[in-house]
Amino acid sequence: MANKELPHMNVVFIGHVDHGKSTTVGRLLFDGGAVDEQTMRKLKEEAAENGKAGFEFAYTMDNLAEERERGVTIDLSHKKFQTEKYDYTIIDAPGHADFIKNMITGVSQADIGVLVVASTDGVNAQTKEHIYLSKVFGIDNLVVAVNKMDMRDYAEARYNEVAADVKALADKLGFKQVRYLPIASLVGDNVFKKSENMPWYTGETLVGLLDESEPINRPTDLPLRLPLQDVYNIKGIGSVCVGKIETGILKSGMKVVAVPAKTGTGMAGEVKDIEMHHEKVSEAIPGFNVGFSSKGFNKGDLARGDVIGETSTPPTLVEEFTGQIMVLNHPSVITVGYSPVFHIHTAQVSCRVTAISKKLAPEVQDNPDFIRNGDAAIVTFQPLKAVVIEKRDDIPQLARFAIRDSGKTVAAGQCMDVKSKELKF
Repeated sequence: MANKELPHMNVVFIGHVDHGKSTTVGRLLFDGGAVDEQTMRKLKEEAAENGKAGFEFAYTMDNLAEERERGVTIDLSHKKFQTEKYDYTIIDAPGHADFIKNMITGVSQADIGVLVVASTDGVNAQTKEHIYLSKVFGIDNLVVAVNKMDMRDYAEARYNEVAADVKALADKLGFKQVRYLPIASLVGDNVFKKSENMPWYTGETLVGLLDESEPINRPTDLPLRLPLQDVYNIKGIGSVCVGKIETGILKSGMKVVAVPAKTGTGMAGEVKDIEMHHEKVSEAIPGFNVGFSSKGFNKGDLARGDVIGETSTPPTLVEEFTGQIMVLNHPSVITVGYSPVFHIHTAQVSCRVTAISKKLAPEVQDNPDFIRNGDAAIVTFQPLKAVVIEKRDDIPQLARFAIRDSGKTVAAGQCMDVKSKELKF
Protein backbone atom coordinates (compact mmCIF):
# COMPACT_ATOMS: atom_id res chain seq x y z
CA MET A 1 0.00 0.00 0.00
CA ALA A 2 1.40 3.39 -0.96
CA ASN A 3 2.09 5.86 1.82
CA LYS A 4 -0.45 8.55 0.97
CA GLU A 5 1.31 11.08 3.22
CA LEU A 6 4.49 11.12 1.15
CA PRO A 7 4.74 13.68 -1.66
CA HIS A 8 4.91 12.18 -5.14
CA MET A 9 7.74 12.62 -7.64
CA ASN A 10 8.19 11.33 -11.22
CA VAL A 11 11.77 10.49 -12.22
CA VAL A 12 12.73 9.74 -15.82
CA PHE A 13 16.01 8.02 -16.71
CA ILE A 14 17.38 9.26 -20.03
CA GLY A 15 20.59 9.03 -22.04
CA HIS A 16 22.34 7.46 -25.01
CA VAL A 17 21.64 3.82 -25.81
CA ASP A 18 23.89 1.34 -23.93
CA HIS A 19 25.02 3.91 -21.36
CA GLY A 20 23.31 1.93 -18.59
CA LYS A 21 19.93 3.54 -17.92
CA SER A 22 18.02 0.28 -17.41
CA THR A 23 20.79 -1.22 -15.31
CA THR A 24 20.79 1.90 -13.12
CA VAL A 25 17.02 1.67 -12.67
CA GLY A 26 17.24 -2.06 -11.88
CA ARG A 27 20.00 -1.52 -9.34
CA LEU A 28 18.04 1.30 -7.68
CA LEU A 29 14.88 -0.84 -7.44
CA PHE A 30 16.75 -3.91 -6.16
CA ASP A 31 18.92 -2.17 -3.57
CA GLY A 32 15.91 -0.11 -2.51
CA GLY A 33 13.81 -3.22 -1.90
CA ALA A 34 11.30 -2.72 -4.73
CA VAL A 35 12.53 -5.93 -6.41
CA ASP A 36 13.18 -8.97 -4.21
CA GLU A 37 16.15 -11.35 -4.32
CA GLN A 38 14.14 -14.27 -5.73
CA THR A 39 13.01 -12.15 -8.71
CA MET A 40 16.56 -10.92 -9.27
CA ARG A 41 17.89 -14.48 -9.17
CA LYS A 42 15.42 -15.50 -11.88
CA LEU A 43 16.37 -12.49 -14.00
CA LYS A 44 20.07 -13.34 -13.61
CA GLU A 45 19.42 -16.90 -14.81
CA GLU A 46 17.32 -15.64 -17.71
CA ALA A 47 20.00 -13.14 -18.73
CA ALA A 48 22.65 -15.85 -18.68
CA GLU A 49 20.46 -18.19 -20.75
CA ASN A 50 20.05 -15.45 -23.33
CA GLY A 51 23.80 -14.88 -23.48
CA LYS A 52 23.35 -11.55 -21.69
CA ALA A 53 25.12 -12.20 -18.39
CA GLY A 54 25.30 -8.94 -16.47
CA PHE A 55 22.02 -7.66 -17.94
CA GLU A 56 19.87 -8.88 -15.04
CA PHE A 57 19.30 -5.37 -13.70
CA ALA A 58 18.40 -4.13 -17.17
CA TYR A 59 15.79 -6.91 -17.35
CA THR A 60 13.99 -5.55 -14.29
CA MET A 61 11.74 -3.09 -16.10
CA ASP A 62 11.17 -5.51 -19.01
CA ASN A 63 9.97 -8.17 -16.61
CA LEU A 64 7.66 -5.75 -14.85
CA ALA A 65 6.35 -4.51 -18.18
CA GLU A 66 5.13 -8.00 -19.03
CA GLU A 67 3.32 -8.18 -15.70
CA ARG A 68 1.68 -4.82 -16.32
CA GLU A 69 0.52 -5.85 -19.77
CA ARG A 70 -1.88 -8.22 -18.01
CA GLY A 71 -3.03 -5.73 -15.36
CA VAL A 72 -2.87 -2.40 -17.18
CA THR A 73 -3.39 0.42 -14.75
CA ILE A 74 -0.68 2.78 -15.90
CA ASP A 75 1.84 2.92 -18.70
CA LEU A 76 4.08 -0.11 -18.99
CA SER A 77 7.39 1.69 -18.42
CA HIS A 78 6.53 2.91 -14.92
CA LYS A 79 7.48 1.41 -11.55
CA LYS A 80 6.78 2.59 -8.02
CA PHE A 81 9.71 3.18 -5.67
CA GLN A 82 9.53 4.61 -2.17
CA THR A 83 11.98 6.24 0.23
CA GLU A 84 11.36 7.94 3.55
CA LYS A 85 11.11 11.26 1.70
CA TYR A 86 9.15 10.59 -1.52
CA ASP A 87 6.78 8.22 -3.27
CA TYR A 88 8.51 7.95 -6.67
CA THR A 89 7.36 6.78 -10.06
CA ILE A 90 10.40 5.62 -12.03
CA ILE A 91 10.21 6.00 -15.83
CA ASP A 92 12.81 4.18 -17.92
CA ALA A 93 12.90 6.03 -21.26
CA PRO A 94 14.31 4.29 -24.36
CA GLY A 95 17.69 5.56 -25.47
CA HIS A 96 17.64 4.51 -29.11
CA ALA A 97 16.94 7.25 -31.67
CA ASP A 98 14.20 5.13 -33.26
CA PHE A 99 12.12 5.41 -30.08
CA ILE A 100 12.38 9.14 -29.53
CA LYS A 101 8.57 9.46 -29.44
CA ASN A 102 8.43 7.34 -26.28
CA MET A 103 11.41 9.16 -24.80
CA ILE A 104 9.60 12.50 -25.32
CA THR A 105 6.52 11.08 -23.60
CA GLY A 106 8.74 9.98 -20.70
CA VAL A 107 10.32 13.39 -20.15
CA SER A 108 6.98 15.17 -20.56
CA GLN A 109 5.68 13.08 -17.64
CA ALA A 110 8.64 13.68 -15.32
CA ASP A 111 9.54 16.11 -12.55
CA ILE A 112 13.22 15.11 -12.34
CA GLY A 113 15.52 13.78 -15.04
CA VAL A 114 18.44 11.42 -14.41
CA LEU A 115 20.82 11.67 -17.38
CA VAL A 116 23.04 8.57 -17.49
CA VAL A 117 26.32 9.09 -19.34
CA ALA A 118 28.87 6.27 -19.64
CA SER A 119 32.41 7.21 -18.60
CA THR A 120 33.66 4.80 -21.27
CA ASP A 121 31.92 6.69 -24.06
CA GLY A 122 31.20 10.21 -22.83
CA VAL A 123 28.74 12.67 -24.35
CA ASN A 124 27.11 11.22 -27.46
CA ALA A 125 24.42 12.15 -29.99
CA GLN A 126 21.48 10.96 -27.90
CA THR A 127 23.02 12.49 -24.78
CA LYS A 128 22.75 15.90 -26.42
CA GLU A 129 19.26 15.37 -27.79
CA HIS A 130 17.90 13.93 -24.55
CA ILE A 131 19.24 16.73 -22.37
CA TYR A 132 17.72 19.29 -24.71
CA LEU A 133 14.34 17.58 -24.97
CA SER A 134 14.15 17.16 -21.20
CA LYS A 135 14.47 20.92 -20.84
CA VAL A 136 11.99 21.65 -23.65
CA PHE A 137 9.37 19.44 -22.01
CA GLY A 138 9.59 21.06 -18.62
CA ILE A 139 12.32 19.34 -16.58
CA ASP A 140 14.25 21.90 -14.54
CA ASN A 141 15.88 19.51 -12.09
CA LEU A 142 18.55 17.26 -13.64
CA VAL A 143 20.84 14.70 -12.01
CA VAL A 144 23.80 13.66 -14.19
CA ALA A 145 25.06 10.17 -13.33
CA VAL A 146 28.45 9.39 -14.89
CA ASN A 147 28.17 5.58 -15.13
CA LYS A 148 30.52 2.62 -15.65
CA MET A 149 33.21 4.16 -13.45
CA ASP A 150 34.36 0.61 -12.63
CA MET A 151 35.37 0.26 -16.28
CA ARG A 152 37.62 3.33 -16.01
CA ASP A 153 39.29 2.25 -12.74
CA TYR A 154 37.18 4.74 -10.78
CA ALA A 155 39.40 7.55 -12.10
CA GLU A 156 38.43 10.97 -10.76
CA ALA A 157 40.06 12.67 -13.77
CA ARG A 158 37.79 10.80 -16.20
CA TYR A 159 34.69 11.64 -14.14
CA ASN A 160 35.64 15.31 -14.11
CA GLU A 161 36.18 15.26 -17.88
CA VAL A 162 32.76 13.76 -18.67
CA ALA A 163 30.97 15.94 -16.10
CA ALA A 164 32.57 19.06 -17.61
CA ASP A 165 31.38 18.06 -21.11
CA VAL A 166 27.80 17.64 -19.86
CA LYS A 167 28.01 20.88 -17.86
CA ALA A 168 28.93 22.79 -21.03
CA LEU A 169 25.62 21.57 -22.56
CA ALA A 170 23.46 22.03 -19.46
CA ASP A 171 24.67 25.55 -18.69
CA LYS A 172 23.41 26.78 -22.07
CA LEU A 173 19.91 25.45 -21.44
CA GLY A 174 19.15 27.17 -18.15
CA PHE A 175 18.14 24.32 -15.84
CA LYS A 176 17.28 25.51 -12.33
CA GLN A 177 19.28 22.71 -10.75
CA VAL A 178 21.88 20.28 -12.15
CA ARG A 179 23.79 17.90 -9.89
CA TYR A 180 26.53 15.43 -10.80
CA LEU A 181 27.79 12.15 -9.35
CA PRO A 182 29.91 9.13 -10.38
CA ILE A 183 28.26 5.68 -10.32
CA ALA A 184 28.86 2.08 -11.36
CA SER A 185 25.35 0.63 -11.65
CA LEU A 186 26.24 -2.99 -12.35
CA VAL A 187 28.20 -3.33 -9.10
CA GLY A 188 26.07 -0.85 -7.16
CA ASP A 189 28.50 2.00 -6.53
CA ASN A 190 26.75 5.24 -5.42
CA VAL A 191 23.31 4.24 -6.71
CA PHE A 192 21.57 3.31 -3.46
CA LYS A 193 24.68 2.52 -1.41
CA LYS A 194 27.75 4.69 -0.89
CA SER A 195 30.82 3.45 -2.78
CA GLU A 196 34.14 2.74 -1.08
CA ASN A 197 35.84 2.71 -4.49
CA MET A 198 35.60 6.49 -5.01
CA PRO A 199 36.73 8.14 -1.75
CA TRP A 200 37.40 11.32 -3.76
CA TYR A 201 33.62 11.76 -4.20
CA THR A 202 32.12 13.04 -0.96
CA GLY A 203 28.59 13.83 -2.18
CA GLU A 204 25.31 11.96 -1.91
CA THR A 205 24.33 8.71 -3.63
CA LEU A 206 21.85 8.82 -6.53
CA VAL A 207 18.89 8.14 -4.27
CA GLY A 208 20.24 10.72 -1.81
CA LEU A 209 20.33 13.39 -4.53
CA LEU A 210 16.77 12.51 -5.58
CA ASP A 211 15.59 12.83 -1.99
CA GLU A 212 17.25 16.25 -1.69
CA SER A 213 14.99 17.61 -4.44
CA GLU A 214 12.42 20.24 -3.52
CA PRO A 215 8.75 19.15 -3.63
CA ILE A 216 6.92 20.02 -6.86
CA ASN A 217 4.13 22.59 -6.85
CA ARG A 218 1.15 20.74 -8.36
CA PRO A 219 -1.21 22.96 -10.42
CA THR A 220 -4.52 21.67 -9.02
CA ASP A 221 -6.15 25.09 -9.53
CA LEU A 222 -5.91 24.88 -13.33
CA PRO A 223 -8.49 23.06 -15.52
CA LEU A 224 -8.07 19.29 -15.81
CA ARG A 225 -5.71 18.24 -18.59
CA LEU A 226 -4.76 14.59 -19.00
CA PRO A 227 -3.01 13.74 -22.31
CA LEU A 228 -3.56 10.06 -23.10
CA GLN A 229 -0.55 7.86 -23.57
CA ASP A 230 -2.48 4.69 -24.38
CA VAL A 231 -5.99 3.26 -24.42
CA TYR A 232 -6.50 -0.42 -23.61
CA ASN A 233 -9.57 -2.58 -23.97
CA ILE A 234 -9.84 -4.90 -20.98
CA LYS A 235 -12.30 -7.80 -20.95
CA GLY A 236 -15.02 -7.20 -18.41
CA ILE A 237 -13.98 -3.58 -17.88
CA GLY A 238 -14.05 -1.93 -21.30
CA SER A 239 -11.82 0.94 -22.33
CA VAL A 240 -9.07 1.90 -19.87
CA CYS A 241 -7.29 5.20 -20.55
CA VAL A 242 -3.80 5.80 -19.18
CA GLY A 243 -1.67 8.92 -18.90
CA LYS A 244 -0.23 11.53 -16.57
CA ILE A 245 -2.43 14.25 -15.12
CA GLU A 246 -0.75 17.53 -16.06
CA THR A 247 -3.15 19.97 -14.40
CA GLY A 248 -6.37 19.92 -12.40
CA ILE A 249 -7.97 17.05 -10.49
CA LEU A 250 -9.44 13.84 -11.92
CA LYS A 251 -12.37 12.48 -9.91
CA SER A 252 -14.58 9.40 -10.09
CA GLY A 253 -17.97 10.34 -11.51
CA MET A 254 -16.59 13.40 -13.30
CA LYS A 255 -18.14 14.35 -16.65
CA VAL A 256 -15.30 14.67 -19.11
CA VAL A 257 -14.59 15.29 -22.77
CA ALA A 258 -11.81 13.75 -24.85
CA VAL A 259 -10.40 16.01 -27.57
CA PRO A 260 -10.11 15.53 -30.51
CA ALA A 261 -11.14 11.84 -30.21
CA LYS A 262 -12.23 9.88 -33.27
CA THR A 263 -14.84 12.51 -34.20
CA GLY A 264 -12.16 15.19 -34.54
CA THR A 265 -14.27 17.60 -32.49
CA GLY A 266 -14.49 15.92 -29.08
CA MET A 267 -16.40 13.13 -27.37
CA ALA A 268 -18.15 13.14 -23.99
CA GLY A 269 -17.84 10.48 -21.29
CA GLU A 270 -17.80 9.89 -17.56
CA VAL A 271 -14.93 8.75 -15.33
CA LYS A 272 -15.71 5.54 -13.42
CA ASP A 273 -12.83 3.87 -11.54
CA ILE A 274 -9.39 5.47 -11.19
CA GLU A 275 -6.28 3.41 -10.39
CA MET A 276 -2.70 4.31 -9.53
CA HIS A 277 -0.18 1.46 -9.19
CA HIS A 278 -3.01 -1.09 -8.93
CA GLU A 279 -4.76 0.83 -6.14
CA LYS A 280 -8.22 2.32 -6.59
CA VAL A 281 -8.51 6.00 -5.66
CA SER A 282 -11.45 8.42 -5.74
CA GLU A 283 -9.38 11.27 -7.17
CA ALA A 284 -5.90 12.01 -8.51
CA ILE A 285 -3.84 15.18 -8.83
CA PRO A 286 -1.15 16.47 -11.24
CA GLY A 287 2.01 14.40 -11.43
CA PHE A 288 0.25 11.06 -11.07
CA ASN A 289 0.23 8.43 -13.81
CA VAL A 290 -3.24 6.93 -13.74
CA GLY A 291 -5.51 4.48 -15.46
CA PHE A 292 -9.24 5.05 -15.50
CA SER A 293 -12.27 3.22 -16.82
CA SER A 294 -15.10 5.24 -18.28
CA LYS A 295 -18.67 5.30 -19.43
CA GLY A 296 -19.33 6.66 -22.93
CA PHE A 297 -15.93 5.89 -24.50
CA ASN A 298 -15.88 2.70 -26.55
CA LYS A 299 -13.23 0.72 -28.40
CA GLY A 300 -11.62 2.87 -31.09
CA ASP A 301 -13.06 6.17 -29.79
CA LEU A 302 -9.85 7.42 -28.16
CA ALA A 303 -6.14 7.16 -28.86
CA ARG A 304 -2.73 8.38 -27.75
CA GLY A 305 -2.55 12.16 -28.14
CA ASP A 306 -6.16 12.83 -27.14
CA VAL A 307 -6.55 15.07 -24.09
CA ILE A 308 -9.10 14.59 -21.30
CA GLY A 309 -10.69 17.64 -19.68
CA GLU A 310 -13.85 18.52 -17.79
CA THR A 311 -16.84 19.28 -19.99
CA SER A 312 -17.14 22.72 -18.36
CA THR A 313 -13.52 23.64 -19.21
CA PRO A 314 -12.63 21.50 -22.25
CA PRO A 315 -9.19 21.21 -23.89
CA THR A 316 -8.42 23.66 -26.71
CA LEU A 317 -8.77 22.23 -30.22
CA VAL A 318 -6.83 24.47 -32.60
CA GLU A 319 -7.23 25.49 -36.20
CA GLU A 320 -3.84 27.18 -36.06
CA PHE A 321 -1.44 28.33 -33.36
CA THR A 322 1.41 30.80 -33.03
CA GLY A 323 4.58 29.77 -31.25
CA GLN A 324 7.87 31.25 -30.22
CA ILE A 325 10.48 28.80 -31.48
CA MET A 326 14.23 28.31 -31.49
CA VAL A 327 15.82 26.59 -34.49
CA LEU A 328 18.40 24.13 -33.19
CA ASN A 329 19.57 21.70 -35.80
CA HIS A 330 18.02 22.27 -39.23
CA PRO A 331 20.03 21.20 -42.30
CA SER A 332 19.01 24.28 -44.35
CA VAL A 333 16.32 26.92 -43.76
CA ILE A 334 12.69 27.01 -42.60
CA THR A 335 10.23 28.81 -44.87
CA VAL A 336 6.45 29.13 -45.26
CA GLY A 337 5.05 25.79 -46.42
CA TYR A 338 7.49 23.67 -44.41
CA SER A 339 5.55 20.78 -42.78
CA PRO A 340 7.58 18.83 -40.19
CA VAL A 341 6.32 16.55 -37.40
CA PHE A 342 5.43 18.14 -34.06
CA HIS A 343 5.53 16.41 -30.69
CA ILE A 344 2.96 18.17 -28.47
CA HIS A 345 2.39 16.45 -25.06
CA THR A 346 1.69 12.85 -26.20
CA ALA A 347 0.42 13.84 -29.66
CA GLN A 348 2.42 13.53 -32.85
CA VAL A 349 1.12 15.58 -35.77
CA SER A 350 2.44 17.30 -38.90
CA CYS A 351 2.02 21.08 -38.95
CA ARG A 352 2.55 23.52 -41.83
CA VAL A 353 4.32 26.86 -41.42
CA THR A 354 1.81 29.48 -42.58
CA ALA A 355 3.65 32.65 -41.49
CA ILE A 356 6.98 33.75 -40.06
CA SER A 357 5.96 37.05 -38.51
CA LYS A 358 9.10 38.07 -36.64
CA LYS A 359 12.66 37.01 -36.04
CA LEU A 360 13.68 37.78 -32.45
CA ALA A 361 17.32 36.73 -32.40
CA PRO A 362 20.17 37.02 -33.17
CA GLU A 363 18.71 40.21 -34.66
CA VAL A 364 15.13 41.49 -34.84
CA GLN A 365 13.47 41.36 -38.26
CA ASP A 366 9.80 41.58 -39.26
CA ASN A 367 8.39 39.07 -41.78
CA PRO A 368 11.68 37.36 -42.70
CA ASP A 369 11.67 35.08 -45.75
CA PHE A 370 13.27 32.26 -43.76
CA ILE A 371 14.86 31.30 -40.45
CA ARG A 372 17.82 29.02 -39.80
CA ASN A 373 19.94 27.48 -37.02
CA GLY A 374 20.35 29.77 -34.03
CA ASP A 375 17.31 31.93 -34.90
CA ALA A 376 14.48 32.58 -32.46
CA ALA A 377 11.23 33.59 -34.14
CA ILE A 378 7.46 33.97 -33.90
CA VAL A 379 5.91 31.48 -36.31
CA THR A 380 2.30 30.48 -37.08
CA PHE A 381 1.46 26.83 -37.76
CA GLN A 382 -1.53 24.96 -39.15
CA PRO A 383 -1.93 21.40 -37.84
CA LEU A 384 -2.65 18.93 -40.63
CA LYS A 385 -4.87 16.87 -38.34
CA ALA A 386 -6.86 17.70 -35.21
CA VAL A 387 -4.74 18.38 -32.11
CA VAL A 388 -4.94 20.04 -28.69
CA ILE A 389 -2.44 22.69 -27.65
CA GLU A 390 -2.79 25.36 -24.97
CA LYS A 391 -1.40 28.89 -24.64
CA ARG A 392 1.65 29.27 -22.43
CA ASP A 393 -0.07 31.94 -20.34
CA ASP A 394 -3.08 29.68 -19.70
CA ILE A 395 -1.76 26.12 -19.27
CA PRO A 396 2.04 26.06 -19.83
CA GLN A 397 2.20 22.29 -19.29
CA LEU A 398 0.44 21.75 -22.64
CA ALA A 399 2.08 24.62 -24.52
CA ARG A 400 5.47 23.03 -25.22
CA PHE A 401 6.41 21.33 -28.46
CA ALA A 402 9.38 19.83 -30.27
CA ILE A 403 9.75 19.88 -34.07
CA ARG A 404 11.39 16.86 -35.68
CA ASP A 405 12.49 16.11 -39.22
CA SER A 406 14.46 13.16 -40.66
CA GLY A 407 15.06 11.64 -37.24
CA LYS A 408 16.38 14.81 -35.61
CA THR A 409 14.95 17.49 -33.33
CA VAL A 410 15.30 20.57 -35.53
CA ALA A 411 13.48 23.15 -33.39
CA ALA A 412 11.41 23.57 -30.24
CA GLY A 413 9.11 26.14 -28.75
CA GLN A 414 6.03 27.17 -26.82
CA CYS A 415 2.54 28.13 -27.97
CA MET A 416 1.81 31.84 -27.44
CA ASP A 417 -1.60 32.16 -29.09
CA VAL A 418 -4.27 29.99 -30.73
CA LYS A 419 -7.11 30.18 -33.21
CA SER A 420 -9.44 27.60 -31.70
CA LYS A 421 -11.99 25.32 -33.34
CA GLU A 422 -15.49 24.80 -32.03
CA LEU A 423 -16.00 21.60 -30.07
CA LYS A 424 -19.07 19.45 -30.67
CA PHE A 425 -19.67 16.72 -28.15
